[in-house]
Formats: sequence, C-alpha cells, structure tokens
Amino acid sequence: MAISKPGLLRFARTMRREPVSNERALWKLLRDRRLETMKFRRQVPIGRYILDFVCFRHRLVIEADGPTHKDSLSDSTRDDWLQAEGFRVLRFANMIIEDDPQGVLDIILAAASKR
Repeated sequence: MAISKPGLLRFARTMRREPVSNERALWKLLRDRRLETMKFRRQVPIGRYILDFVCFRHRLVIEADGPTHKDSLSDSTRDDWLQAEGFRVLRFANMIIEDDPQGVLDIILAAASKR
C-alpha cells in the first residue's frame, strides 16, 4: 500500500523529531554545513521514499542502515530508482557510523568531489 504525499510528509516530520541514535550522531556531523560547507537535509521525501540525508547540490544520498537493511531487495529497488533520478547513494552500517565517524565523512567527501 502506498502512502499518500501528505502522509509521507507527516511521517518524515515524525522521523526528524524522533531520530534513531546513529542517524542523530551522523546528523551532528552533517548539519549546519559542517562538512565542507555541504548543505544536507534530513528525512526528506523524494518520490515515494524518505531519504535519511540528502545534499541536492551534489545529488548525494546518505543512508544509515541498521541490521534490517542487509541485502534488502526493497533498498536495492529504491537505490536503482534514486540512481535513475540522478542521485548517488551511500549506505553506511550503523556500526561503521559509531566506530569510524571520520572514515564515514571521508567517504562522503570523496563521493561529493567525484562530480
């Protein structure tokens, strides 16, 4: 069942108010142009999806993935759709965000500089 646009917007707002711990930690590193002045938004509805973080200038999507995302067919379908729309998608396991936040930022910067 598809969620209506207003329903998607409400759900995104709820997710912004109540982030999971690793999304909260990553947001602290990305918000307010803290990463090389890149402007990120969080929990952004695009199409029928809600993206964890997106930088529109670089067409870059960052996803913080918990254990339910491992080898997910729906994530693969979503990533294919986003790539067809011109976005690059980077997925980081929650453990990597927690253990090596600087490494995550380095990967994001490298991806942004490829365009």
